Amino acid sequence: MLSRLAENLYWHGRYLERAEDLARLINVNANLNLDLPSGLSAGWGPLIRITGNDEPFRLSGFEVNERQVVRFLLSDDSNPGSLKATLKLARENLRSARDLLPREVWEQMNVLYLKGEDQLTGTLGKRRRHDFLNELILDCQQIAGTLLGSMSQDHAYSFILIGRYLERADMTTRILEVRGYDLLPDASEVLSPYESIQWMSVLKSLTGYQMYRRHVRMRVSGNDVLRFLLRNEEFPRAVMFCLRALEDLLEQLPGEDQSALRTVVRLQRHLGETRLAGLRGGALGQLMDQLQVELAATHSAIRQIWFPSL
Repeated sequence: MLSRLAENLYWHGRYLERAEDLARLINVNANLNLDLPSGLSAGWGPLIRITGNDEPFRLSGFEVNERQVVRFLLSDDSNPGSLKATLKLARENLRSARDLLPREVWEQMNVLYLKGEDQLTGTLGKRRRHDFLNELILDCQQIAGTLLGSMSQDHAYSFILIGRYLERADMTTRILEVRGYDLLPDASEVLSPYESIQWMSVLKSLTGYQMYRRHVRMRVSGNDVLRFLLRNEEFPRAVMFCLRALEDLLEQLPGEDQSALRTVVRLQRHLGETRLAGLRGGALGQLMDQLQVELAATHSAIRQIWFPSL
């Protein structure tokens, strides 16, 4: 398979995962603000930090409120990482490699893109926005399901999965870094009764609440959520699950350069040896930063091995 097509499939996997994650983040944050009592708010600034859009948002001149943050994240032309732009990139990368895919996948992606072009204009009302984002999440999962059920499990499919799992692991670390302990104002006596609500929102941002209850069988607490989302090897959005999947996929690809695989194995070891109990504030942020640096190094190694510049 040509390196250009492999790169297109890799980026399609990343962009489609990114679109689904962003849609879920916005809906969960809106619900969290409704669940908190009057006078307390999770705010909308954390979503800018999670998505890494601090500088573009500052330059846009928008204010940190629901209406303007959501518009920036969904459809604003000044944001290259908006949901609208992400759907376009997911479609363009798939279009370039559509001869390698089942026709149904291209048709579903095209419908999703056109739906986004139609809906992501101006400012969506809250109810309309919620319904649209829920539908988008299901559309992304439909595409992933169609690929799983009808595409040959060859190297082309592996590159889609590599992009998906790398993006997913990165998003999980970003959510934990920003929302784990910076979601609500620093007022522990006032907020302690609402700690479970805070951590439930973290789980729901990753569709992990029900599976957490199934695996942990205890009330929602910070230490248990961290352990579940970082080390669980059965939940598909846990970092360790993604790393194990990446290891298996990278082992199957051709080539003698093992640098990407070594980086993933080293990252697993680092995550497994780190003490998570009592991890708070800056220490948590430092760990998440380290994981993100290693994930970025994995991305760079993948590009160097299989997508060399022409």
